Amino acid sequence: MIFGLASVVATGHAEADDLLRLSGNQIRPRFVGKQFTDEVHWRYVYEREGRLRSYSMGTKKVGTWTVKKDELCLTLNEPDDGCYEVLGSGDRIAMKPSGIGPSLEGVLQLPGIATDANTS
Repeated sequence: MIFGLASVVATGHAEADDLLRLSGNQIRPRFVGKQFTDEVHWRYVYEREGRLRSYSMGTKKVGTWTVKKDELCLTLNEPDDGCYEVLGSGDRIAMKPSGIGPSLEGVLQLPGIATDANTS
């Protein structure tokens, strides 16, 4: 699984009905230079040139990210790499997979703010 967790950890930050779907033109500027995190177990850093750094429970992976149509697509060389519909409100984000897989909820913030000491 590209997010390294068998199940999604509920963060309490986002309620799906509070969030608006982001278009492809909104996704890139919202994610570039930021990290998407549950603030405890995992974070994904979206670099400007499309490089993706994943930190999950002490494990680091490097891959890529891109926006295709109106979805955020992630590649970390995992069997379920794929694209996600992105919903957001403020710094709260929910990502729903196009195919099979769990949805993710967390916050977007500047890198280096994560509270998990094992993610560096």
